[in-house]
Amino acid sequence: MGQQETVATSLADTVREGIGAALAQVDADLARRYPGDPGTRQPVHTVYVPGDAFAADTLRSWGDQALAALDAHAPDAGALAAVLGLPDALAGEVHDRVRAKLVREPIEDLRIDFEDGYGPRPDAEEDAAAARAAALVAAAYENSTAAPYMGIRMKCMEAAVRDRGIRTLDIFLTGLMAAGGLPDGLVLTLPKVTYAEQVTAMVRLLEAFERAHGLESGRIGFEIQIETTQSILGADGRATVARMIEAAEGRATSLHYGTFDYSASCGVSAAHQSLDHPVADHAKAVMQVAAAGTGVRLSDGSTNVLPVGPADRVHAAWRLHHGLVSRSLARAYYQGWDMHPAHLPTRYAAVYAFYRGGLEQAAARLAAYVAKAGGDVMDEPATAKALSGYLLRGLDCGAVDTAEVARLTGLTRADLDTLAGRPAATGG
Repeated sequence: MGQQETVATSLADTVREGIGAALAQVDADLARRYPGDPGTRQPVHTVYVPGDAFAADTLRSWGDQALAALDAHAPDAGALAAVLGLPDALAGEVHDRVRAKLVREPIEDLRIDFEDGYGPRPDAEEDAAAARAAALVAAAYENSTAAPYMGIRMKCMEAAVRDRGIRTLDIFLTGLMAAGGLPDGLVLTLPKVTYAEQVTAMVRLLEAFERAHGLESGRIGFEIQIETTQSILGADGRATVARMIEAAEGRATSLHYGTFDYSASCGVSAAHQSLDHPVADHAKAVMQVAAAGTGVRLSDGSTNVLPVGPADRVHAAWRLHHGLVSRSLARAYYQGWDMHPAHLPTRYAAVYAFYRGGLEQAAARLAAYVAKAGGDVMDEPATAKALSGYLLRGLDCGAVDTAEVARLTGLTRADLDTLAGRPAATGG
């Protein structure tokens, strides 16, 4: 009884060793291309502010305007539930958390825009605006008023604006270095990418900047904005976006879908350009498959219907925005763009309802999986990974609290990180 039973086999060890040697390159390639989730916090949105409009008080101003909109058009839980169709059981805690978020951290990711939102300007004017942006961002991190993530969107790598975009990026990064160095939350966005070679050019540009300042190679990453049909399907019939991720050489942090440019490039009329149009769903599905497992995050686009004017128009715009954000979340797009301060209440309402509405079920399933207690759903390791990721994203954005997750699951943050396949203690 205590001895290991001998079993019969037919294959010599050399067979196994030969297969291992034959697949060694594949093993290395899988590890390089598909490292998995980076374990860092992903913001729930990105706010774009034109380079000439960005100011030291932009974040607080957006928060105050969002609070004013909430107080004017949904001052209590009942009003918010009536506008958005929230369940009564969720409405109170969602309303309270949205209001607290707008006071504490109204913007999670801010992009100072030097592309479409800024437009063509005299070189001296854009030079000054880029230098000013660097000074303001550096000061915000210094005095703890910064968003968790901040950076710029430069002009693209197309010939007509390439030199201007490179110069603006150089001025901005140089200004940050002169002010004390690059902040941990720095994010850069490369728009209107059509060829993987443009991504390679961005990599070479950042390499040159790192060498010039003695920075660690790979220190600076960037987002790739998917706004053209060529970025989804190339002339050779291949999925270009997958080639772009490869061309980024590990520097791509996320893919951002550009609603209006992409829709227009497909010939969709202005009245029908939306996050839920079939051309948008196709593009985002290709992005999702290309990015899966690579550690590159996904961001949906925006709606251009603004919650302004009389109450009925604000409520209609809020219902549209809330529905689109909820739809994106269900489709595993956990980030999107917001274009107006009054979009913030419905961004956070949708996000918080998504995570709070599924909290108890997700926690129960995860607790049962860990305890191997069974239940009415038989979950596998991949599902446990997804459940843990869901709870971690809820924690990161403030939708749920560490104490209630621990109470419902019996798990610590470190436990969740492990189950989700994340490096520990990187929630940010």
